[in-house]
This record gives sequence, structure tokens and C-alpha cells, in this order.
Amino acid sequence: MIVLNLLCDNGHRFEGWFASSEAFRDQQARQLVQCTYCQTTAITQLPSGPHIRRGVAATTPDRDTTDTADTAAAPAAQPLPAMQPEAAQNLFQALAVMARQAENVGDRLPEEARRIHYKEAPARNIRGVATPEETHALLDEGILVLPAPVPPESETH
Repeated sequence: MIVLNLLCDNGHRFEGWFASSEAFRDQQARQLVQCTYCQTTAITQLPSGPHIRRGVAATTPDRDTTDTADTAAAPAAQPLPAMQPEAAQNLFQALAVMARQAENVGDRLPEEARRIHYKEAPARNIRGVATPEETHALLDEGILVLPAPVPPESETH
């Protein structure tokens, strides 16, 4: 998954998440990438700064270094820092607010997201349930979805 900085011809800057650079170019060519503000498909990719990992990378002494196909391999993954309880609570509250403000379409989420994306239904915030495969298919089509844990019903209504 990559995050690209994008710009529409109306000057709106936004991020797009894609499986790869090739996936972005393919979706852009098919005019599936739209501005999140004005829905134009005239989108260009902005230059992005490189992701720089700070700290000491773990070494793997048993790694075979004779393979030159990946001489610029990324450093070994480091564990993510533990989320602070306050940050977790804030995230949970933000998800609950978003869920309360969105229409619950249940398991019709993939179908309804496509209808909205292709302008067959009015644009609005929706929430619902989708399988991982359905979520990947939506993302591949250029339909932005945010897989997120669902707060308990008592927290959203």
C-alpha cells in the first residue's frame, strides 16, 4: 500500500491510497481517481518526500547477501510503538462520531459505495460491512473506503 499526494486541476490537494504506483496510473488512465472535494478526474501526482526510518535497523546475520536482486532492500521492520491509552480513546471516540453521522447500509456497503462513486446515488457518508475481498476490490476500483473496527452499537446511536 502506498500513499500518494495528489492535486486536482482546481487546486485541491489530497491523499490517495493505492496498492502500487502502477495501480494509481491504471486507475488514473481509466478516470477512476477523483478529487475528494470537487470530484474532478483531472488529477496529477505531486512529488512526495521519501519515508525515512529513524533508529537502528535490526541486523540479520543469517541473511544470504549473495542475492544482488535486492541490494537496496528496506531495513528490517521495527515494532510499532505502543499506542497511548489517551490516543486510543480519542481514536475510538472519533470513530464513534463518524459512525453516528454516517448512514448504516449494512452488508450493502460495496454496492452502495459503487453507486455513490459512479454517481448513481447521492453522495453521502455511509458505513457498513464488507469482506476483505470486497474492500480490496473497492480500493482497486479507486473507491476510497476506510476499514475500521466498528464501535459497539451503544456507542454509535
